[in-house]
Amino acid sequence: MTCAPAASVTVSKLRLMAAISAAGLTDIVSVSTAACLGACQTPSSVALQGQGRASYLFSGVSFDTDIDDLIATCCTYLQAPGGWIEDARPCGRLRSCLRARIPALPEQEG
Repeated sequence: MTCAPAASVTVSKLRLMAAISAAGLTDIVSVSTAACLGACQTPSSVALQGQGRASYLFSGVSFDTDIDDLIATCCTYLQAPGGWIEDARPCGRLRSCLRARIPALPEQEG
């Protein structure tokens, strides 16, 4: 989460954390803030990443109206092999907020 005044980020983070908890995802999804995700034209931004999984950057996200879509996107991401979401319809409005989808790094041998 990034690109909003500190007080707004705190409220947004708490709102998102409550939704994650209500969805039963607390043990597998964490929320952290970043000073910048490079999406200044359309704040606020959210990134998804995981070890051995694809990474995603969304911008133009509203923490007032997109919470359900954020949770649906987290669930879709967790269910997708390697985090690579093929069918983004369950992600709702976040489909139009996607700015980058980055494949996972290949596993290193040795």
